[in-house]
Amino acid sequence: MKIFTQRLEQTETEEAFETVALTFDTRQKSRFRATLDNGDDIGVDLPRTGILRSGALIATEQGEILKVNAKAEHLMQVTAKTEFELLKAAYHLGNRHVPLMLTPTALYFEPDHVLAEMVQGLGLVVTEVDHPFEPESGAYAQHAHSHERLSKAETKPLSPIKSLHHVH
Repeated sequence: MKIFTQRLEQTETEEAFETVALTFDTRQKSRFRATLDNGDDIGVDLPRTGILRSGALIATEQGEILKVNAKAEHLMQVTAKTEFELLKAAYHLGNRHVPLMLTPTALYFEPDHVLAEMVQGLGLVVTEVDHPFEPESGAYAQHAHSHERLSKAETKPLSPIKSLHHVH
């Protein structure tokens, strides 16, 4: 069984990689077993450096690369007649600190009938759907942290909110 132990920031090759579709819950873990889209079983044993986002690349010590995709899972979808109503729903759901995925036309959260009833009470439509789940990481989310010198091509600027709170 192949064991994937490294996260890759980027790769210089355009070759096609094996892929694996994982739920949000699994992508939060650093150690797990999974089945690739081609049916092969693998193990993952990564450093605890945060969530695997859809599109992330991980590798074995032998250099084999795997692309991680967000798996469609059962979610609650919130839609509204106006952008302001959707914004209000995002505010109320955010106050409950639930993982929340934002799109221009909908909000998505993991099934919770109490939250669904609250949002419906605000006049919004809640529908059960199957959709990949990629929730916002939040303003205070952890990020990989190293003091090693990186080339300009390897660095990514922090969002304006994260840069305000970034301390070395």
